[in-house]
Amino acid sequence: MPADSAKRLGLIAGQGRLPLLVASGMKAAGAQICCVGLRDQYDSQLPALCDQFEVAGLVRIGRWIKVLRRGGVREAVMVGAVTKKRIHDRWRLFRQMPDWRAAVLWYRHLRHDRRNAAVLAAVADELSRNGITLIDSTTYIQDQLAGEGVMTRAPPTAPQRADVEFGWPLLLRTVELDIGQSIAVRDRDVIAVEAVEGTDAMIERAGNLSKARGWTLLKTAKREHDMRADVPTIGVGTIERAAKAGCGCIAVGAGRVILVDRASVLEAADRARVAVIGIP
Repeated sequence: MPADSAKRLGLIAGQGRLPLLVASGMKAAGAQICCVGLRDQYDSQLPALCDQFEVAGLVRIGRWIKVLRRGGVREAVMVGAVTKKRIHDRWRLFRQMPDWRAAVLWYRHLRHDRRNAAVLAAVADELSRNGITLIDSTTYIQDQLAGEGVMTRAPPTAPQRADVEFGWPLLLRTVELDIGQSIAVRDRDVIAVEAVEGTDAMIERAGNLSKARGWTLLKTAKREHDMRADVPTIGVGTIERAAKAGCGCIAVGAGRVILVDRASVLEAADRARVAVIGIP
């Protein structure tokens, strides 16, 4: 996506390599980057990719806004993992020390609904009120999105294709209910469903429940998923954990799931003999 060389973009960065890829994409588009790295979350390589970098606490939204506005930012991307368990920590307010903006947001909007969509909407509204528009987090990493069809050298087996056909309609219902973004299927039987524990923990659980190898992991986002944050991802680590747990096939939503370092992900899948397929 072309960008004016003078354009300044904001980046609110959590864990993992995804913020690095977004920053690289922004740079390739000719933009200058003003980044807020979430304390104890961001990758140590990230500051070197940014023109301006400052650290802020996870729930110090007032500081996010101050940094971005001082940097002349009008559009920002929020990306990178934040462990959702921390949202349900009984001592979260004391551990995170929210500023007044976060406290007001929590009291007005999130006391009774802490789903990802509700959190994102509240944060986006607060940023918007201060002149900062949160944009689609995949805008500068379109080349990292899952494509349609078989993406690995080896295709799924006939039983794995049958599991995809069986499981995909069930996964779509699951994501629409905001339960989770992944399920595991073996012989047309759902052996695990992701919830708050995340995909990695679900993969381990599926491996423990299904001693036979060759089960299928299905992952996608819901139809009206807000692509500004919490876009489902598959990384090299996901491939390695899935293969170790006995997974033989991964089916993902085409254009709905990010393959973090796509080339490396598919190379890892080929090495592990795990088929990866994108479902339109």
